Amino acid sequence: MEFDTHDKPRKASAAGMYHTCLATAGVAAVFSVVLTVILLVNMAQRRIGDVQLEARLDNLKVQIRANPDDKALIEQYRNLDMEFRAGRMYRLGALRHGGWLLLGAVIVMLIALKAAATMNKALPAPGPQQDRRLQQISDARFARKGILVGIAVLALGTSILALLPRVRFGAADEEVPASTWEQMGRHWPCFRGPGAAATSAYDNILTEWDGPSDKGILWKTAVPLPGNSSPVVWGDRVFLSGGKDDRLEVYGFDAATGQLLWTGPVTKSQPKPGRRLDIMEDTGLASPTLVTDGRRVCAIFATGDLACFDFNGRRLWTLALGIPDSVYGYASSLAIYKNLVIVQFDQGMAEDELSKLIAIDIISGLPAWETKRPVPNSWSSPIVTTVAGRDVIITCGDPWVITYDAATGDEIWRAECLSGDVCPLPYYAAGKVYVIEPYTRLIAINADGAGNVTETHIAWAADDFGPDVCGPIAADDWALMLASEGTAACYKAADGSRLWEHEMDKDFLASPSLVGDKLYLLSRRGTMFIVQAGAEFKLLGQSELGENCYASPAFMDGRIYLRGEKNLYCIGNAD
Repeated sequence: MEFDTHDKPRKASAAGMYHTCLATAGVAAVFSVVLTVILLVNMAQRRIGDVQLEARLDNLKVQIRANPDDKALIEQYRNLDMEFRAGRMYRLGALRHGGWLLLGAVIVMLIALKAAATMNKALPAPGPQQDRRLQQISDARFARKGILVGIAVLALGTSILALLPRVRFGAADEEVPASTWEQMGRHWPCFRGPGAAATSAYDNILTEWDGPSDKGILWKTAVPLPGNSSPVVWGDRVFLSGGKDDRLEVYGFDAATGQLLWTGPVTKSQPKPGRRLDIMEDTGLASPTLVTDGRRVCAIFATGDLACFDFNGRRLWTLALGIPDSVYGYASSLAIYKNLVIVQFDQGMAEDELSKLIAIDIISGLPAWETKRPVPNSWSSPIVTTVAGRDVIITCGDPWVITYDAATGDEIWRAECLSGDVCPLPYYAAGKVYVIEPYTRLIAINADGAGNVTETHIAWAADDFGPDVCGPIAADDWALMLASEGTAACYKAADGSRLWEHEMDKDFLASPSLVGDKLYLLSRRGTMFIVQAGAEFKLLGQSELGENCYASPAFMDGRIYLRGEKNLYCIGNAD
């Protein structure tokens, strides 16, 4: 019988590839088993550890309710809660990465088995003895290669697992933003600045400029997409958001030069079939103001899409909360508390039970806590501040003003005093919370209550009028509100008696700000009125930007950052 020597390499190659596929499938199978065991152990540890930590947290909650002024207990709870969330974040990350690795290993194993089965059917009948030796040598060569490939796959998977972040409870602070209340106070991290107090930490702010002639304008930069979000500033970065059609974007600008350093795209959620995204043109897709913790910046859009970026524009995570059921379009700005992004997600009608306050871990993008709210859709924003040594979140929505514990989301007190389409955010100063019932009145509430304080803690109400957009501002002895049509009125903080009222002859959307003893009031047409703060009205000056303004200003050392209809401005002295 003759044997075609030209078939020798082909037969040897086919046999070698067959054994290579078998070896690869075997290594992938072993890797899958080992990884499955690791993931199961991880899940078991998670269940056991979470149950134990949750029990300890629940026990501490009970103790804190009994001793609400015990700072040591509160601090112990915060540290344990941070440990719990850091551990959960690591284990969930390991499960997520491990799941993808396991899926990849199973796919490799199935492909290798399929290939081996195909080659086994096509293997030729053995030839003479001398050719079998050649085939065995070739098979051994290919088998060794297959084993090396399998070992490489196993090594790669093991390396990836080894590189996953480890839980280091002793170094948990490394995972927590370093920004303290004091550090926040030196920057402008959220809507209306630290604590939403709209108060500049610096008094070296210009009182005169002119946009058309560039007087006092350090730089001006076009913003790619429209939006009503106000600038937030940290160090050498200014952040804004914009949105139009199917584009949602976050922008990082150089604070010194105005250069657009990066653009972060965000995937836009689409409405369910048969529904459409109905947002008023005046609201737009990018009305909510962003927040930053000094390392990351987060933005939310009218579609309920939340995204987080680092300062170099790298997207860290995204979260689709669902398109809110909002009459005019969702517009609530974000707030920040330590490593938590606070989202006031009011929507629908109160009886729909859709509204909630959500705290998102800024590091992982995972929910830290969530609290139901008994209100319909609103456009107000939450503020985070400290009342009597306790960090709290204060919110407004028809009909309630509600204060929550910032660390846990537990309700502290509520007051029934609002109605209508609530948009102005609350303000806290000198022991009082100031809120506005649209078109109707300014209300002062003593902030030291618990439970339903409607009958006991409403200090006074000024029933002259009420802004529909602009938030109030206050100090130790006065409180001020500014209506959209231009009426400004100032009241005694002690009893609500009116100190003065003045018609500004302009309309306003930006909320008032305080720089030293001066109030900065920015009109829709870009005119900044500078007014003496206090018991008597005195106009100190006014400056023109030359562009419409719908957002509130941000104040830094010697600088004002203003978003116009199309441009971002920096106002200050050149030196």
